[in-house]
Amino acid sequence: MVPADAAGTGPSDRVVGMYFIVVKFPVKPEYTETFMERVAQFTEGTRAEPGNLWFDWSRSVEDPNEFVLVEAFLDDDAAGAHVSSDHFKAGLDAIRPVLAATPKIVSRKVDGSGWDSMGELQIG
Repeated sequence: MVPADAAGTGPSDRVVGMYFIVVKFPVKPEYTETFMERVAQFTEGTRAEPGNLWFDWSRSVEDPNEFVLVEAFLDDDAAGAHVSSDHFKAGLDAIRPVLAATPKIVSRKVDGSGWDSMGELQIG
């Protein structure tokens, strides 16, 4: 496979190790409708970080009280800067009181610098 650029639109000139992270946030039912407002500043601050590749929220189709965050950072320095940032700490403080349980996370350094095209399902 040829690595895509950070936007997922074409080949990258380099293959690097990026941090790819998925977090599942179990939210108390009474806060699900306002959860995205609660994380808005955290999201905006993270997306503005120079080493952030993406920071995308979704809501589970199986559990309406679960929000899923898919995020990636360019390298070790970018990931470290993220967790050391003021907006990261403020984001955790904003999220903590509305969670039903501890979030589940997969955080790995992976080859590449962005999204690849799916080899098994080519369109066009």
